[in-house]
Amino acid sequence: MLELAVEQFWERGYETTSIRDLAQAMGLTTASIYNAFGDKRAVYRRALDFYVERSFGDRVGRFESKPPRQAINAFFSEIIDRSLADTRRKGCMLVNSALEVAPHDEEFQRVVASVLVQVEAFFLRCVERGQEDGSIGRRQRAADLAGTLLGTLLGIRVLARARPEKELLEGLIKPVFALLEPDGAKQVEPA
Repeated sequence: MLELAVEQFWERGYETTSIRDLAQAMGLTTASIYNAFGDKRAVYRRALDFYVERSFGDRVGRFESKPPRQAINAFFSEIIDRSLADTRRKGCMLVNSALEVAPHDEEFQRVVASVLVQVEAFFLRCVERGQEDGSIGRRQRAADLAGTLLGTLLGIRVLARARPEKELLEGLIKPVFALLEPDGAKQVEPA
């Protein structure tokens, strides 16, 4: 049922989705939704948590054990592929929540911020491991690189909704990967 709620909120957004819309999508009565979840806001919170666990949680679980640069590369490759395959241009439900709900709701602001901290922490762990094993340069602080990776991720997810162009999205990550080059690696001038 949460998967159906996720699809409804993801497709239409929080504000334009009504309890009636949710009931219809989930095959329940509105009374059943109120009894099972409480109000629309509670359904949204559970749906967002479910979405985050199935997307980010799953992705980190699959990539965390890879070598650091490979983990970062795989993460972004999958994000770009997902963004390009999103023919309805729904984007990322977390990013959508950051833009639509979080500015007006302190609880959701904390929820979104917490997930973004977790994403940044994943990047930080990868960068630190890479700096330790020499596969990522030390010219930049690990925390700064992790923040840059987070910002790039958010930029890709937002931009893909309006301009889902492979060359554009891949071009966003190329300069960031150049920042990760190991110390002493030959810098290649962009074409």
